[in-house]
Amino acid sequence: MNDLINKTSERMDKSLSSLHQAFNKIRTGRANPSLLDDVKIDYYGNLTALNQAANINVEEGRSLVISPWDKSLIPEIEKAIMNANLGFNPMNNGDIIMINVPPLTEERRIGLAKQSKAEAEHAKVGIRNARKDANNDIKKTDVSEDMKKIAEDDIQQLTNTYVKQIEDKLAVKEVEIMKV
Repeated sequence: MNDLINKTSERMDKSLSSLHQAFNKIRTGRANPSLLDDVKIDYYGNLTALNQAANINVEEGRSLVISPWDKSLIPEIEKAIMNANLGFNPMNNGDIIMINVPPLTEERRIGLAKQSKAEAEHAKVGIRNARKDANNDIKKTDVSEDMKKIAEDDIQQLTNTYVKQIEDKLAVKEVEIMKV
């Protein structure tokens, strides 16, 4: 039974990790290098993540500074940022690329909060699916009914713990988004 609980816990951890990654991609009005995590560039014939071809730093909380290791990549990086539809307008001075992260409008903040709630709900569905699969596996085992009930209670406690973590992360993210 412990193996089943551990396996279920690992699945729930993956849902929580996925939520964390999704939240990192949602803008909060502050510049954050993770905003560019999905930007890929053509780096000598290979599609490469931007953060593997350049340093990305935050400057003064509202700007991202991209310092490519190879200066000939600057036009390619600018094109990739524009094609990513992030709403950013990259500017370069020949050595670095600057991106000013515009402040969010109230309407956009509300939209991002809704997106955050949808991501949290998606993570909760993953947690519930892991619980359902675990409970089905418990029912198939050859142990006493009391042991099955104890195992189901353990799985439910695990589920409650993970759902609470998701709700806590969502509350923090909503505060970040709505803060002006």
